[in-house]
Amino acid sequence: MRYIPHTENDIRAMLDRIGIDGVGDLFTSIPEPLRLTEPLRLPEALAESDLTAAMKDLARQNMSAEDCASFLGAGSYRHFTPSLVNHMILRGEFATCYTPYQPEVSQGTLQAVFEFQTFISLLTGMGIANASMYDGATALAEAVLMAHRVAGGNEVVMSDAVHPEYRQVVETYLHGSDVNIIRVPWNSNGQSDLVAMQNKVTDSTCAVVVQSPNFFGVVEEFEGLGEFLNEKKTLLVAAVAEPTSLGILKPPGERGADIVAGEGQGFGLPVSFGGPYVGFFSTHDRYLRQIPGRIVGETVDREGRRAFSLTIKTREQDIRREKATSNICTNQGLCALAVTIWLSAMGKKGLREIAVENVKRSDLLKRKLAGLKNFKLKFDAPTYNEFVLECPGPAEEIQARLLEEKIIAGLPLGTHHEELGNCLLLCTTELTSEDDMERLVNALNVI
Repeated sequence: MRYIPHTENDIRAMLDRIGIDGVGDLFTSIPEPLRLTEPLRLPEALAESDLTAAMKDLARQNMSAEDCASFLGAGSYRHFTPSLVNHMILRGEFATCYTPYQPEVSQGTLQAVFEFQTFISLLTGMGIANASMYDGATALAEAVLMAHRVAGGNEVVMSDAVHPEYRQVVETYLHGSDVNIIRVPWNSNGQSDLVAMQNKVTDSTCAVVVQSPNFFGVVEEFEGLGEFLNEKKTLLVAAVAEPTSLGILKPPGERGADIVAGEGQGFGLPVSFGGPYVGFFSTHDRYLRQIPGRIVGETVDREGRRAFSLTIKTREQDIRREKATSNICTNQGLCALAVTIWLSAMGKKGLREIAVENVKRSDLLKRKLAGLKNFKLKFDAPTYNEFVLECPGPAEEIQARLLEEKIIAGLPLGTHHEELGNCLLLCTTELTSEDDMERLVNALNVI
């Protein structure tokens, strides 16, 4: 949009029309001590070349994961992204995060969303998937709300091994409602205590929430939980924070989950200071009318040609509020497109190879750390690409010391769980080199 400044005559005409003497009269509701009475003290304007140099100086103060040995995961994972992904999403036909107001005009956009839904359905083992959510945490919150609509109870049993920030978002969504969260601790292996979870289920329980791999990187074993909950008419919600794990683990839908909610960042989106990311959401066909957001469907036009349309639109913007399933605004269209292109480029074989490589590198780092005297693995259960390392002292202090050597030694777990104050959550991906592992082990060896 071009900017054309108002002339003095334009301003005077507008002020006269609304019956005030000057622009200052528009701000009389602001107390005088809070008003700006003099020009802002801004530095002199810079030439473009000087401004570019100044911004580069500021950028050098950041520490990129590519400039150090990074073992940070905990919900944001650094995976390889082919150049094809960014090339395609920046094309003029796609470069928008918004679904068009006349969506059927943009058949290419709708087809891309349709393919995204197809990928998510296949990976999660569910019948239907929506056009995307904001991120993994909000997807999980919407899953809990949907379970409440379907099952009708006012209790949610949730494992403490679910990502703590996901739990916080769910609590925010439920604030002010009559739905209560009942938390269940993890066991000595770092897995959810399924027996304790079953014991917490009552006739008022609408959902049981687990995450696999969980916050500690541990693979959960919840196959029998789904059958138990079916008898109780309670929904099993499975969260997935590391989507590449779906390349090697059995789909949650085949393990008894009724709703799968997860984060798609690992499929081609950069870590990028925590966003923008993209959530995914899938469930059984029978819950089609309860799914939040939108669904793109395949049909034919009047001439019999293949076409796509927004088939399900159960948002507040589209139907009556009392009938809506969600107040989600737009979906993460551009991010969902990146995920679709990444998965298309990798294929089933490529995704599995990446997942296997993640497991191999994680196991390699575990073996290297096993030689350290004062450090040990906290949990013995199988993990995917991250695990918990117990340290001889406060994990935050150890992380700070290693940061001076340009090693990001994972996440100090005391920030979320006080009882794990001496533990680090370490992550490896296919981009973690053996040299980086050696640097970490050598640095820890002198502590």
